[in-house]
Amino acid sequence: MNEVWKKPPVSLETYQGMVGKEIGVSSWHLLDQGRIDTYADVIEDHQFIHVDPERARKETAFGTTIAHGFLTMSLMSIMSYEVMPVLEGTAMGVNYGFDKLRFISPVRSGKRVRGRFVLAEATLRKPKELLSRTNVTVEIEGEEKPALVADWLGLIYFS
Repeated sequence: MNEVWKKPPVSLETYQGMVGKEIGVSSWHLLDQGRIDTYADVIEDHQFIHVDPERARKETAFGTTIAHGFLTMSLMSIMSYEVMPVLEGTAMGVNYGFDKLRFISPVRSGKRVRGRFVLAEATLRKPKELLSRTNVTVEIEGEEKPALVADWLGLIYFS
C-alpha cells in the first residue's frame, strides 16, 4: 500500500495554503542495473549505454551504464505518494502531463535518487476539478546537479 493512503487527508483550503512551499522530500530509490535492465525490457530500449556495463565503461564518459531518463522520471509517482498529501473528498487524481521536463544529469547505475516537491499551483477549474502544478527536482545522492527538473501537472477530482 502506498504511504499516501496512510496519511490523514487535508482540506482544499489547507492544500491551497501550501502553494509556494516545499511539501517534502521522498526517500531514496536505488537505480541499480537490475532495475535498469527490467525497464529496458519493458520499453524495448536496449541501447548499450543502459544495458552493457563493460561497453559503457569503455565507450562513454559516464564510466558505467546509466538509467533511462524516463525510468528516472517514472519514479516520480512513488516519490509523490510518499510526500504529497491527499485532499479530503478526492474521488481520483490523474496525471495531466508536464509543462516542463528537463533531464539535467545522467543517473549512473547503482546511484540513488529522491524527489523534492514544491506545490506551485492549486486552482479550481470547475467546482469538482482542481489543477495542481508541482515543481519536482529529482536529486542524485552525492551529486550537485539533479537528474531532472519537472513542472508536473495533475488533476484532482472531488466526489
